[in-house]
Amino acid sequence: MEQGNETLVREFIFLGFSSLAGLQRLLFIAFLPLYLFTLGTNAIIIATIVLDRALHTPMYFFLAVLSCSETCYTFVIVPKMLVDLLAQKKTISFLGCAIQMFTFLFLGCSHSFLLAAMGYDRYVAICNPLRYTELMGHRVCVELVAAACACGFTIAQIITSMVFHLPFHSSSQLHHYFCDIAPVLKVASHHSGLSQLVIFMIGVFVLVIPLLLILVSYIHIISAILKIPSSTGRYKAFSTCASHLIVVTVHYGCASFIYLRPKSSYSSSQDILISVSYTILTPLFNPMIYSLRNKEFKSALRRVMGQTSYPFN
Repeated sequence: MEQGNETLVREFIFLGFSSLAGLQRLLFIAFLPLYLFTLGTNAIIIATIVLDRALHTPMYFFLAVLSCSETCYTFVIVPKMLVDLLAQKKTISFLGCAIQMFTFLFLGCSHSFLLAAMGYDRYVAICNPLRYTELMGHRVCVELVAAACACGFTIAQIITSMVFHLPFHSSSQLHHYFCDIAPVLKVASHHSGLSQLVIFMIGVFVLVIPLLLILVSYIHIISAILKIPSSTGRYKAFSTCASHLIVVTVHYGCASFIYLRPKSSYSSSQDILISVSYTILTPLFNPMIYSLRNKEFKSALRRVMGQTSYPFN
């Protein structure tokens, strides 16, 4: 169906790795084991936290939710990317593209607010240790996660609706490997400066507000740590925050580069490289940063493995 110079778009074509045509099978061989390792480690983390009662604390509750969120996030993007690396025609339907954008925005935005909730958890643990159990009860933790998901859902709904109500060219080739905001907007026939400004401001809200909350939490945390008399106590207190700080730096660094910049600086090749880092590499490193190097978690994992192997002995 045509309306003037516009054609009803039924599908988008991904051109993300088209410049590396000779290396796509090699990329598939490299990315597949990384993805499977990510799924496996996140599954181990979630199962261990659920099965071991010693880990039924707010910090590990948030870690389980984070691992679940990252598993779903990669599942939305990576399997399709892996299939396309071996496929001749790399397409996605118009509806499928909208669903993919909504889902990854929902999970990504929720991830930002979840990191802010985890920062608040560390603030309470270090600055108000005597009231930690009271202030971070199970109901409070669930409410924080629900609030993060509600914010993510609302923001994803607004942005996806704005983007996919735009008219598109009949030949909609995306210079990316999934339906991210910038490449989809680039193939829109026209869109007002207002819609672009609204999307940018929403991105600022999603990234800057949680980051400011995290910074406020860590200002209080650092102040409290400096008051601890012994160096051992200061090290132990800070070590409980180190993993969170690393993940926050990586998450907000990549996301800010992609979403908090003017359209004039858009570069599809740079975006693809950064996107690979936060869809494949970051979810791969996060389990190792957060849990697999944590002595308390490794002890719990050994207990769980001992319990599950016991019936077979």
